[in-house]
Parts: sequence; C-alpha cells; structure tokens
Amino acid sequence: MATKDRSYKAEKVIERLGKKLNRQVVGSLVGCVHCGMCTEACHYVLANPGDPTFAPAYKGDQLRKLFKRHYDWTGRVFPWWVKAKSVHTDEELEELKDIIFGKCTNCRRCSINCPMGVDLATFNRMARGLLVSVGIMPEGVAVVSKDQWEIGNQMGVLKEDYLETLEWMEEELQSEFEDDPSMTIPVDKEDADVVYSINPREVKYDPRTIADAAKIFNLAGENWTMPSEGWDMTNFGLFSGDDDLGGSVARRLYEKVIDLRGKKLVISECGHGYRSTRCEGPNWGQMDVPFVMESSVITMLNYIKEGRIKVDKTVNNESVTFHDSCNNARSCGLFEEPRELLNLVVTDFREMYPNRSENYCCTGGGGAMSMSEYTPHRLKSGKVKAEQLKATGAKYVVTSCHNCVDGLTDLIRHYKLDMKVTQLVNLVSEALVLPEKKVTIPEAAEAGLLAGKKILVVDDEPDIRIFFTSVFEDNGATVFEAADGDEAIEMARKEKPDLITLDLNMPGKDGGQVFEFLRKDDELSEVPVCIVTGRPELRRLIYDRPVRPPEGYLDKPVDEETLIRNSRKILELA
Repeated sequence: MATKDRSYKAEKVIERLGKKLNRQVVGSLVGCVHCGMCTEACHYVLANPGDPTFAPAYKGDQLRKLFKRHYDWTGRVFPWWVKAKSVHTDEELEELKDIIFGKCTNCRRCSINCPMGVDLATFNRMARGLLVSVGIMPEGVAVVSKDQWEIGNQMGVLKEDYLETLEWMEEELQSEFEDDPSMTIPVDKEDADVVYSINPREVKYDPRTIADAAKIFNLAGENWTMPSEGWDMTNFGLFSGDDDLGGSVARRLYEKVIDLRGKKLVISECGHGYRSTRCEGPNWGQMDVPFVMESSVITMLNYIKEGRIKVDKTVNNESVTFHDSCNNARSCGLFEEPRELLNLVVTDFREMYPNRSENYCCTGGGGAMSMSEYTPHRLKSGKVKAEQLKATGAKYVVTSCHNCVDGLTDLIRHYKLDMKVTQLVNLVSEALVLPEKKVTIPEAAEAGLLAGKKILVVDDEPDIRIFFTSVFEDNGATVFEAADGDEAIEMARKEKPDLITLDLNMPGKDGGQVFEFLRKDDELSEVPVCIVTGRPELRRLIYDRPVRPPEGYLDKPVDEETLIRNSRKILELA
C-alpha cells in the first residue's frame, strides 16, 4: 500500500526493484564512474548535441538514484553525496517512462564502449519491467503485449489468417513451378528435421519471405514443417522487460516443437526473435530445450556449402550493403555468417562503417516501432544511421531483421535516400539455380489466352503501362489504362473490367486507397485486383485495410510469362 508521501505505484516499483537486483544488475548500477566514454557511442546523443538527458550515464542515473536511496548503504547514509533520490508520484514514474522507453532502444552500443563493463541495456530493460508491472508503459507496448498474451503472437494474427496465408503462398509457389506437388508448405508435420518459425510481420505485411523460404527448403530437399500454433518466434518480453511474458511466449514455441518431435528449430531473419528464442528464452521459460536452434541465415549458408542448393550471384548485380541487427550482432555474435552468405549471392557488396559490434542501431530496436509517441525522437536520432547508409552509395541495404526492415525503411523515406531494403532470404531465393524444366506458354494458344477479357492497367509509369498493355492485347484482351488513382476509379466505373492490375506507389490517391475504395464500392467490389509493385514494403497499404485481400500480387519487374500466368489464374482460365 502507499505511504503518506508516496503513491501506490511508486511504492510497488521500489519494492519490486529489490527483488530484481542480481549480480549483473548491481554490478552495472554501481560500476559507472561517469567517465563519458558511452556518450559518443549513443546515436541519440550524436543526433541531439547539447541535450544531456540523452546521455547513457544520465539515463542510467534515473534508476541508479533509486537503487542508491533504497538498497545501497551509501545512499542511506550520505544521500546528498551520491545523489540518491526516491520517487514519490505517478507523474515521476511517467517521466521515467519517457526516458527508458523514449530515449533508448537498448541497442547496447554504449555497453561495449564502457571501460567498467556497465550494461545499460540490461538494467534499462529491468526498469521497463518495473514500470510495466504497475501498468505504466507506452500504449503500443500495452497493445502488443496484450496480443501476444491473448492471441499468441505480437501482431494479433488469427490462426485462420495465418493458415490461409500459408495456403496462399503454397499456391503461388506451385504456380511458379507448374503445379509441382513437391512444392508445399507442410503444417504440423511430425518428426520433421526442421521446424520453421517466423515473425508475424511476415504473415501480415511480407508473405513473400515465407514463399522464398519454402522454395529454399523444398529445393534443398529438406524434411521440414511449420507449426499451426506457437509459430511466433518474436517475444515482446525482451522489449517490455516482462519476464513472465518472455517465459510464456518462449515456452509456447518450445512446447510446440517438442509436440511435433522436431529435431531442429530454424528461426527466420529477425534480430530480437533470434535473441529472445535462442539466447534468452530458455532462462525466461526455465526450460532445458531438447533440440537445436539456429538462424535461417546459417541454415541457408550450410545448404549452399553442402551443395543442397545452387546459386548464381550474377542475378543479384545491384550494389548492396549490410546492416548488423543489434540483437543478432552485439547480443548474439552473428557477424560473419551473414557476410559469407551475402558474398555468395550478390556481385557488389559494400561494407558499411562502422560495422559488426560497432554498427549503429536502425532506430527500430527496443520495440520503438510500436511507440508512436516517440517517433520524432526515433527519426531524428536516425540521422546517424542515414548518413552511414548514404556513404555506402549502395542501392540496397540488406538486414537479417524485420524490425530493422521497418526501421530502415522509415529512415530511407524520411531522409529521402535512393535505396531499398531487403533480406538475405529474398536474395538467396532470387539467386537459386532452378531445375531445367521451365514453364512456358504454348505458342499455338498465345493469341487467345485472354480472349474476350477487359483489363484495366493502373500505373503512374508510362513504360509499365505500355508493356502490360502490349502483353495483354497480344493475348486477346481489351485493355484500358489509368495513370493515377482518380483516373483508375473513373475508368473502372465506366468500363467494368474483368481484372484490374494496380500499382501501389502513385501520386495523389495511392494504390492502397484505390484498393479500399474498390472493395467498398457496390458496383466494383467483386472485380478481381492484382497488386503490382516495385516496393514490397508498401504491402501494409493493402493488408492493413479492413477489406478482402487482393486476388493476386506481383513484384516488379514482371516478365510476360508471369504476368499472363497469374492473370489467367485470377480469371480462372488456367
């Protein structure tokens, strides 16, 4: 209960602090000598010169003063000397929240630059957990934690949506391989050598990574499966400081692998998912895990080394650089394997400086992407990362982390950089040398494959419209064109097409807005739509909308064969 001068929540935070003190935490709390070595290591400090509240030592002092006042003898005897101070009101706890959640991504760059071995991220995470235990946290953290507690994954993806996405990706994969029945995404297969776990973001925003991984597993001849439940390898307990949540999420995944009698758990490309599942989860969940766990980066690298898949690096001939995820690199030592794999599948790799353990955070770490109130801080601090990216001159930045994909995408957009983000699974998939058999369109039928169909091509790029129109007309279709969203809606109403190919990134009304309008319009809601985009990160413009998903999806560039095959499938002509 609260004392006369201290709120109930403040009392509970102080009480719980005492229960969280262990050798590692206390060592970091007492070890700081305020030498300032950590200051220049922090991207928040570098982007906010002159503001001492961003300095790691200052941020650490906000918890350190409580420890000194209540649990260290120096603070009880000489509080004025060691700057010991208590916390009394909920307002003070809110101020602490803004510091530990809003001014730190727990990237640990300051930790590796501390001569005393102070690990700010460790006790900053603990401080987050103290506040979370009394209900003080950013709204986004509360929402994500609730979804992971109640639904089983951090993005609230329902089981039926997850399974439907796997079925959709399996259909896409089989279509690519001429209905090859071996190209499957098996679910809940027992005694598999590999159980593959993913980030919910892949289901919701980027299912192509699932299809790419499936292609790699199948061509490698792997005996693999994906679980129907407990498939989320991410763990928001790492970000919120909630060890109970961390343990529950980790056990859910481990127990599913055990239930399937899987021999190895392969974790898709996600920094905090890899760290929380392989490095932290067994401690939180208090389990001895009876199977091997490894990053999919290592799995793909081994497939190539063992000759189970063949790759042609010349396919990926654009310049690329690599961003080390803080959790993969600094916290789990995954430095060289991504680079070794990258050099096998691209022709022009350019190192970013500094790199490996000294690399700067993408600004999306520590759950920052879920905390919208701190977005201005996050984007401003990202100037350091943006300058790193720009200096490479690369066209693509590769990262093995979905948080980093979103964080880097935001920075590229905010600082107007001429580059895109991708992951290793996409590059490996692109570089795969496929079996000789190739799907072709029978020459005798070419002229009439789309005979009698009306197709509306919507794209702001004239070259794309010309190419699509030529291909469709050569195959018997009647084609209409629109260069922007408003024109697309007007043309759709007028011509009532059998199919609409819709670009996402357009001036004025973007493709997401047009798509939602079409789905909600009484006259046009049943018209099939195929999304065509050169920016896969914009998928959220479609899948975040409360309407039926599109009937098809294609990544630019699109070749003639793929365009016709997918259009016929959507129109149920295949």
